Amino acid sequence: QVQLVESGGGLVQPGGSLRLSCAASGFTFSNSAMNWYRQIPGSERVKLATISPTGATDVADDVKGRFTISRDNAKNTVDLQMNGLRPEDTAVYYCNTFLSILTTRRPYWGQGTQVTVSS
Repeated sequence: QVQLVESGGGLVQPGGSLRLSCAASGFTFSNSAMNWYRQIPGSERVKLATISPTGATDVADDVKGRFTISRDNAKNTVDLQMNGLRPEDTAVYYCNTFLSILTTRRPYWGQGTQVTVSS
C-alpha cells in the first residue's frame, strides 16, 4: 500500500531552520512527482513546492528563496529545507503525490508534521 511518512517538524525560533523529510513506499517513487503542502487550521491546504521525477523543481512565491525541495530516488525520500522561518510559517506540513488508479489520478497524503515558529 502507498505510504508517505513525514518527519522533522517541531518548534523553532524565528529566523531558524528546519528540514522536513518524507519517506515513501508502496509505489514507484522514481516515476512520481512529489509535493509539499501546508495547512493552517481553519484554512485551505496550500501547495508549497513540487519536484519532478528527474529533479526539476517549482516553489511557491511566498517561500521562494527560503524553502528548497529535493529528492533522493535511491532512498525514496523527498525533503523540504526551510530557512529563515517566520511565525506565519507555523502550520501542519504534508507530503503528497498523485497516483493513477486505472484512468483516474488521486492524491495521496502523509499524516502531516507540525511546524511551529515562535519565540
